[in-house]
Amino acid sequence: MKKRYVRTACCSVLLLASSAWGLARSSSRNQGAACSAPSAVGKTVGDSPIAIVEGQPVYKSDLTGPAAAQMLQIRQQEYKIESAALDALIDQKVVEAEAKKQGMTVQQLYQKEVDSKVPDPSDAEAKGYYLAVKGQTTLPFSAVEPQIKRLIKNAEIQRAREKYAEALRARANVIVYLQPPTVETGKNDPARVEGNPKAPITIVEFGDFECPFCGRVEPTLMDLLKKYKGQVKLAFRDFPLSTIHPFAEIAAEAGRCAEAQGKFWPMHDAMYAHQSNLTEADLVKTAGKLGMNTKSFSACLKSGKYKAAIQRDVEAGMRAGVTGTPAFFINGRFLSGAVPEEQFEQIIDSELAALKNQNRTVASR
Repeated sequence: MKKRYVRTACCSVLLLASSAWGLARSSSRNQGAACSAPSAVGKTVGDSPIAIVEGQPVYKSDLTGPAAAQMLQIRQQEYKIESAALDALIDQKVVEAEAKKQGMTVQQLYQKEVDSKVPDPSDAEAKGYYLAVKGQTTLPFSAVEPQIKRLIKNAEIQRAREKYAEALRARANVIVYLQPPTVETGKNDPARVEGNPKAPITIVEFGDFECPFCGRVEPTLMDLLKKYKGQVKLAFRDFPLSTIHPFAEIAAEAGRCAEAQGKFWPMHDAMYAHQSNLTEADLVKTAGKLGMNTKSFSACLKSGKYKAAIQRDVEAGMRAGVTGTPAFFINGRFLSGAVPEEQFEQIIDSELAALKNQNRTVASR
């Protein structure tokens, strides 16, 4: 299924490395790998540093913002090329296997099962094709009619061969081990995880409560939790874009203060449902409506006690390549923007199929 979303379906700040929440760049320089969640991103035993500064190692995973995003895009493009080449090779292999089974060459198999069943194009089809490309030739239809019919039939044969190979592949024993690039985003806060905690698929969302596209994608996320009940969980991470959303920072703090009273998800839902009501006074009113202790909630907002925790989420997102919101990592696979539900489903179904293949392989040993 082709991707239909546009890159503008998200809120973004191009200079995020120096401006996200006003602290990201200086904080990452000073703290480096000191924060537990960011320090775990992308590092495994045996990783080698790419630089040493005053005795302090610098790893690839320390590269943030646009650089991390560009590297992720390159890895995704590499996977796309490899995946397309692998699909073509698998199709070739299953056709060769079928030809061998029937005791004939691949061309003989295609002729028998595909080519001979494709009808010749009609005069009307040829005429329609000619009219569509008429601006590219000065020759009359009668002069090019045979060539046009050959072109049409060859195209139909090619499509039919592809469908035939797909049908053979569906019946064949094929296990694909090639996996798309994934990114480790660090630990999730259990209190900000919706759905079955033991679900095999985790959607990590880096969101901004003032971002309209984040609000727009919320119904999609809720639909996915219902459709894949028990199989998918949603983990929320803060990524306030304060340079373009003046209330994003305090809204992120409000979510944390609500969490302290066991009300994160109700507050999360209320803020996304009413994105024009994110002033401090509005947030205190919302807290009251949700049954929270407003005095304690207001004091929490004024204290700024969760700024460091929110900043750690921002830095984790930047290290993963996030430059805008909403940004999603489905079992580590990146998806950006308020995309259609089927794009989430494609990745979720692929991950579930991969887990099924894994279990099948283990069981056969």
